[in-house]
Amino acid sequence: MTQPLPQDLLPPSLEDFEVLAGQAWEGLPDGFRKMCGRVEIFVADFADGETLEALGMADAFELTGVYIGVDLARKSVIDPSPEPDRVFLFRRPILDEWAERGDIPLGELVAHVLVHEIGHHFGLSDEDMHRIEDEG
Repeated sequence: MTQPLPQDLLPPSLEDFEVLAGQAWEGLPDGFRKMCGRVEIFVADFADGETLEALGMADAFELTGVYIGVDLARKSVIDPSPEPDRVFLFRRPILDEWAERGDIPLGELVAHVLVHEIGHHFGLSDEDMHRIEDEG
């Protein structure tokens, strides 16, 4: 198979990212996926203004993903959440980070962001996850 010339390369599309996210999800251990319940995974170019405002962020390129829902530590069968738990992965900020780093395959970075956001589903803070990564 002939490799495309650099000038003919195109950035991965939203559909390409959906495939990468699906592969990352399928690559997770079965037990882990079962514990996630019905978390829905979405891909968008950027977070919307409302999400950025809620997180106190001004630059959409700073947010590679977000978990929206009630984490398992606070979820109650008595008071169910009206919305499904969702993870959003943001294509453009992930591509920026990937290009800046230059030391990790894109699929691996997508998987990392996905697992990080799922960590929030389990009630882990960013600090918890950074500590776990540092210890690992």
